[in-house]
Amino acid sequence: MNPKSLVNIGDYSQTDILRILESAARFKQQPNRDLLKGKVVATLFFEPSTRTRLSFETAVNRLGGRVIGFSDSATSSSTKGESLKDTILMVSNYADLIVMRHHLEGSARYASEVSPVPVINAGDGANQHPTQTMLDLFTIFETQGTLEELTITIVGDLKYGRTVHSLIQGMSYFRPTFNFVAPDELHIPEKYKQFCDTKGIPYREFTEFSPEAINSADILYMTRVQKERFTDLMEYEKVKNVYILHDKMLEQSKENLKVLHPLPRVKEISQDVDKNPKAYYFEQAKNGMYTRQAIICDLMGIDAQ
Repeated sequence: MNPKSLVNIGDYSQTDILRILESAARFKQQPNRDLLKGKVVATLFFEPSTRTRLSFETAVNRLGGRVIGFSDSATSSSTKGESLKDTILMVSNYADLIVMRHHLEGSARYASEVSPVPVINAGDGANQHPTQTMLDLFTIFETQGTLEELTITIVGDLKYGRTVHSLIQGMSYFRPTFNFVAPDELHIPEKYKQFCDTKGIPYREFTEFSPEAINSADILYMTRVQKERFTDLMEYEKVKNVYILHDKMLEQSKENLKVLHPLPRVKEISQDVDKNPKAYYFEQAKNGMYTRQAIICDLMGIDAQ
């Protein structure tokens, strides 16, 4: 029987999500514990990462565990033609849990099916990024005091944005309303609109970054247009700076509004927003460590009370 893994945010029920968020809150109060003493976590990053990889590795280190792995596939045997299956089976000989980022959609699900140890999806192409969603949910709850019946405006790359796709699914338990702001080239895929329709989740689509989309929101979730997902660089050049948030655009926004971003940002949030108390993206990134501590312990069956 395969061990429990986290590949898709849909792997978590509403009860699972709330349990993880409660655990993450405890880790935020006390992040340094010896819960992973004697345990080894492998971080296999076939794609570049800063926040996700470092927050996972810091999470393990603060829990007394050890980290092995690579941050560049060029340093792995995949460059010699080793299959993903063989890499996973080999690494599982040395580690108690595997964290993997890969450019191919579905790679994490496949890894979880062949691995004898738990696998955490740290991003598989344009598909899913479930631990980002969990830290987003933790941040939303932390800033709003609830996850229920919030209006969330999501801006930018909604076609390739795996953080967007996961967030839509993760919030579906809590009766949200979505505003989707994207150019025609990057609009939300039909399957996620169908998902919202099936769940009875109201949404509106905008091509303009209008005051209505900003001022009606409790959460303004900005995203980067991902150059690495484009096969035609001319198409990227057309949309790369289509939406830029400036501080003055927040003047009529709700008092409780928080601006989030999965980072890295390029130009989609002007640096003049950083000083606004509604800017919360750096604290959001910090919350990744606590949330990932909670997820790791949960998957390994470790009581984190």
